[in-house]
Amino acid sequence: MTSPQDAPRIPTIDLRPWLSGDPAARAAIAATVDEALRTAGFLLVTGHGVDPGLRSRIREAARAFFRLPPAVKEPYAVQVGGRGWLGPGAEANGYSEGTETPPDLKESISFATDTAFDDPAIAAEWSGANVFPAEAPELRALVETYLDAMRTLSDQLLELLAVALDEPADFFTRHTSRPTWGFNINWYPGTEVVGEPEPGQFRIGPHTDFGTVTVLDRQAGRGGLQVFTDEGGWEDAPFDPEAFTINIGDLMARWTGDRWRSGRHRVLPPPADAPAEELMSLVYFYECDPATTVSPLPAPKGTVAYEPVDSHVYLRGKLDAITVG
Repeated sequence: MTSPQDAPRIPTIDLRPWLSGDPAARAAIAATVDEALRTAGFLLVTGHGVDPGLRSRIREAARAFFRLPPAVKEPYAVQVGGRGWLGPGAEANGYSEGTETPPDLKESISFATDTAFDDPAIAAEWSGANVFPAEAPELRALVETYLDAMRTLSDQLLELLAVALDEPADFFTRHTSRPTWGFNINWYPGTEVVGEPEPGQFRIGPHTDFGTVTVLDRQAGRGGLQVFTDEGGWEDAPFDPEAFTINIGDLMARWTGDRWRSGRHRVLPPPADAPAEELMSLVYFYECDPATTVSPLPAPKGTVAYEPVDSHVYLRGKLDAITVG
């Protein structure tokens, strides 16, 4: 039997017992989640019901676009937070920690909120039509199906997080009636595309995510995801091809008064012993409704009495910080 001291810092949670409604199973899962988010800010989640074939088909369609010549992709170019292609050099995540690093070694196809908000100012800043490259015609249907699944899963996770804090199940989802979200298909090519990494350059530099909850579908690789914990420093993130990797961001950590930690992570550069390694990640960032006030839980649950913040003022500041140029 595994003792608490031997339990993994990043556990794997099977959602099926949680969704079944069994009280004993739900209590055990909630306790495991609470402990994991105190130490690493990360979980692995199985039993989510999202078709693995859908994830593979998205990668195939996106890879065909990424492999096109830069001149073909350039008309889709946008800055961080936009809807289109984030090309080489567009983003440096280390800047969010105040660290000046070379740009991240990746490209992305980026999607974001398309909700019709009633407030014109919110609509202008946070909503818009997504751009689907004509050169990858099958991508639209695949991505739209995936986004529906991510919305459902994210609300299920937020209900689990609420119960893990011994709060009502709708503690977070009462703020997700019209949420914002972002979805990036991140391509990490080998050195034949990006060149030799500069000192201090990563596929994604060390950072914490900025918002509420992130759902990551990743591929294993030597130039892959690492997670930072106080106990272990930088460690390779555990991998299960059936699982999503879940982490919380800065706003969720603030909401809990730093009871939970925003999961610090990075993606290593192409490895010297496998320079042609190519990986692709599907990253879904789920946020709350615009203008949600994030106030920390009081003691004894929370440990830091942060000033309340407007969720999307905070998010905008962080997105601007990582934009190169």
